[in-house]
Amino acid sequence: MTNTASTTLPLADIQLQIAPGIWPLAWGWWALIAALLAATLLAIFLLRQRTQSLQARNEALNQLTQANSLAAINALLKRAALSYFDRDLVAGLTGSAWLAFLDSQLPAIKQGFVAQDELWQKGIFANVALSDAELNTCKALAETWLKQALPPNSKPIDSNATKEANHV
Repeated sequence: MTNTASTTLPLADIQLQIAPGIWPLAWGWWALIAALLAATLLAIFLLRQRTQSLQARNEALNQLTQANSLAAINALLKRAALSYFDRDLVAGLTGSAWLAFLDSQLPAIKQGFVAQDELWQKGIFANVALSDAELNTCKALAETWLKQALPPNSKPIDSNATKEANHV
């Protein structure tokens, strides 16, 4: 009693699904792309802002090499300070108060304007020109100030507090 009939069933071939493609992207990839785009735009913005904030300092450093008198160096420092600090604070400063302001923007180890007060006063107001060594000393102080104090790291000094301190 063997059955000679075929035992095969009428089955169709297995149809495999199409492998998932890369498109459309899953939400995680969209989030990653958005984060990278935001980080790139932020980096570009910060680099442009830093370049603009250093522009006045770099211009002053370039002009410092061409300065040939203490009056020119002093005017250069004043213009650079006006680019970064409040006009009410900087514009009215002269003499020892100006030199004290310059020193106040430097770390204690780099200060030297007040110590060289006589040299600065002599160079600005005397009819006799400074010697090359004295001029180089003043240029070195100015270069240190431009590199170390600009742009200011902290918020600008309150001009009213400075004015009151000068009257004490």
